[in-house]
Amino acid sequence: MQTIFDLRKVSYTYPGKFDALRDVSLTVGTNEQVAIMGANGSGKSTLLSILDGLIFPTSGEFYAFGNRVTEDAFDTLEDNDMSRYFRKKVGFVFQNPDVQLFCSTVLDEVAFGPLQMDLPKEEIRKRAEDVMAMVGITHLKGRAPHTLSGGEKKKVCIASVLAVNPDVLLLDEPTGGLDPRSQLWLIELLQELSKAGKTIISATHDLDIIEQISARAIVFGEDHTIKVDDSSRKIMNDLEVLLANNLIHRHMHRHGDLVHQHLHSHDMGHRHEHDGERH
Repeated sequence: MQTIFDLRKVSYTYPGKFDALRDVSLTVGTNEQVAIMGANGSGKSTLLSILDGLIFPTSGEFYAFGNRVTEDAFDTLEDNDMSRYFRKKVGFVFQNPDVQLFCSTVLDEVAFGPLQMDLPKEEIRKRAEDVMAMVGITHLKGRAPHTLSGGEKKKVCIASVLAVNPDVLLLDEPTGGLDPRSQLWLIELLQELSKAGKTIISATHDLDIIEQISARAIVFGEDHTIKVDDSSRKIMNDLEVLLANNLIHRHMHRHGDLVHQHLHSHDMGHRHEHDGERH
C-alpha cells in the first residue's frame, strides 16, 4: 500500500496560542477508509485542514504524495505548480456547505473545478452532467445554491468535489444536516467510492456511521493528541475508550433495585449497558 499522507510530530497552534493539534504522527495509505473521531474541539477539523493544504503545521513535518508540504513548497513541485497538482489529488467537503458554495448556479458550481484543469469545454460539461446525475441533482442544475435545502447544498458540495475526480476525499461531519434518507445515500456513495479505489477520510462524532464508512478509526483526546489508532470495529466496541475521550457519556437511573445505565453518544444516539453488557 502506497503512503499518501505522512504526518511526523505535527502540532498546530492558532493565533492567541490556542493549541489545536499536539505531536500528531500518522500515515494514511491508498484506498484506506479512515474515521477521525473526537469530541468537539479536539482537533478533527484542524487535521483535515492540514491534510487539504489549507493551513500548515506550526511544528513537525507533513508529507503528501512523497513531497513535503509547506507554505513555501506549495508554490512549486519540479516544473509543476504544487497547488494545482495537490488540488487535483485531494478534495474537501466542508462541514458547512455555505462556506464552499459561491457560484450562481448548481451547474456552474459543479463545473468550476474541472474548469480550473484546462479541460476541453465538452469534457467539462460531460463531467458536470455525469456527476450531477450520479449524485441525483440534475434537476437542480439551474438553481442558485443559496436557495437550496441543507441536504441539497451538501450534495452539490460533494458533486463539485467529485467532478475533479480526486484520489483522496476529505469530509468534515459528512452526515451533519442530512435527513435519514440522505444519510443512507451518502453512506452508500462513500462505500461505492471506496470500492472504486478512493481514499476516504471522514471526521465525525456520529458513532452510528463509523463502521459503515471506515475500516480504521483514529481517536483524538481533548488534549489534542491521538489516543487510539485501531480498527473501527475494535474501537466501537471499547466503551472505556469512548467514555475516556468524551464520545459517549453515562446516564444512570434506577428502576426499583435495578440500576439501569444508558451510554449516550453526543449526537443523541445511545447504547445500553446492563450489568456491564452492551446492547
